[in-house]
Order: sequence, then structure tokens, then C-alpha cells
Amino acid sequence: MIIIGSHVGMSGTKMYQGSVEEALNYGATAFMVYTGAPQNTIRKSIKDLNIEAASDLMAKSGLQFDHVVVHAPYIVNLANPDPEKRAFAVEFLTKEVIRTASMHVKQMVLHPGSAVGLDREQAVTWIAQGLQQVIDNTKDLDVKIALETMAGKGNEVGRTFEELKAIIDQTNRPGRLSVCFDTCHTHDSGYDIKNDFEGVMKHFDDVVGIEYISVIHVNDSKNEMGARKDRHENFGFGYIGFDALLNIVYYDKFKDIPKILETPYVNGKPPYKYEIAMIKSKVFNPNLLEVIEHDESL
Repeated sequence: MIIIGSHVGMSGTKMYQGSVEEALNYGATAFMVYTGAPQNTIRKSIKDLNIEAASDLMAKSGLQFDHVVVHAPYIVNLANPDPEKRAFAVEFLTKEVIRTASMHVKQMVLHPGSAVGLDREQAVTWIAQGLQQVIDNTKDLDVKIALETMAGKGNEVGRTFEELKAIIDQTNRPGRLSVCFDTCHTHDSGYDIKNDFEGVMKHFDDVVGIEYISVIHVNDSKNEMGARKDRHENFGFGYIGFDALLNIVYYDKFKDIPKILETPYVNGKPPYKYEIAMIKSKVFNPNLLEVIEHDESL
């Protein structure tokens, strides 16, 4: 069984149960949620997440909690030069790890942060210190924080494997940290995953260790390699292409970890049901976007 899914919503009265229902509607075997809007830190109480109903539905459907991922909001920055803002980031992420554990999920994806003060070495240290505090605050919880490979837009930290390794090396609980390998981001940051994926993997293994990769974000890119712009494209319709992405999805060393689509909606309609079906069939449909656009059931 291929472990493939997408980002799904979590809102309204159904909350987490609605997330499971959406994933099942797409034919997914994995999914990723934000516990609230990714652009802010406003969150509902854990008791309002409808966790029990979601758990019951997952048990009936066969979806596994090991294949569910939580994504932290974008705006939390452990590298902010303002110590009060860094302290707030630690406090929020601590609560987010607790929420993740309450949802029976074992990993949370995090954008490492941005070097607002332009000192990347200092930013790496602040991120590591912040992560250490979060880990210490949640030492009894079995939740990994998966640091995402970044495209290098602006002053993002994590655009190189070496920066991710430097963060991990500055913490004393490396078992609580992992890596989310984003295909669009690594392509945009300059790694040739289209033509030399094995070479990129060897480099990652040499620098970080391939065993650290715990989730894949499967996105095509609207940009040429090295553009450092971070603009996702639908599966097979960008500069990475269908064959290269399919190779990554079916890469043997990734067979037991969730692969998550974050591809753009097509005229306001989610593409995931069709993209997942195309990935499972391993046959590219060049007319897929038109099919999605004209599907009145979406």
C-alpha cells in the first residue's frame, strides 16, 4: 500500500472528524492538517477538536495515526531577534506539540525559521535553542518535530541540508527531531532532484542521514531549479515533472512514511482525489487540470 494523501481542512463543528472524512473522500491513506489557520496562532481548545469521533472513524476506515501529520503555522519564528517573540514561539510550539499528541499524531512539521537579522549562524543557534526548550517542555510526549527543507525565499533557514544538520547537532535530543523533505522546496533551493535524485539522496545521507526523513511533501514547482521562490505546481505539471516525482513517491526508502500533496487548487477546487488516483495508477493525465475544473462534484 502506498502511503499518500494531502493537506485537508479542520474547521467547523466536525473539526478532526471532518479532516478524516475529507481524506477518505480523496482515496488517501495519509493526510496533513493545521490545527488552526496557518497564518495565525489562534487555536480552539483541545476538547473542541472532536478527537474521539475522528479516532473512531479512523479505526473503522483503516487510516493509521502514524500516517497523519500536523503542520505548525508559518508565522512562528524561533529565529526572531526579539527575545520576547522567540519566547512566544517556544510557548506556542509547546502547546502545538501537546495538541498534536492529543490527536494521537506522532509528528509535526515546522518551517525552521527566518534569519530576520541576516545572521544565519545566529539564527541556526536560536532555532536549536528554541527547539531544545520545546522538547524539554514536552519530554514525556512521543512527537517528533520535522524540520522542513526550505526553498531559500528571503532569509529562510533550512534551504541547505547543512543548515538542518547544524540545528539538529545543537540539540541534545536528536531523536525528537526529523526532516520533512519538500520536493518543490529542494528543487527551488538548487538540488537537482529531477535528474539526479539518487545523488541528492546520497548527499542528504552523508550530511544529515536519510533515516531522519519522516515525511515527504510531494509538490511540483512553477519555477526552474534554483529559483528560490517556493511556488507549488500540480503533480506533474511543473518543472520537476511527473516521472521524477513518481520516482520519489515510490522510492523504496520512503515506502513506510507519509507522502503529502500540497499542490494548488484548480479554480477553487481541490485536485487531490484526482492526483492521488493518478499517482496510484502511475499514468500521467495531461488533461487532469481540465477534468478537475469541470468536475461539478468538487
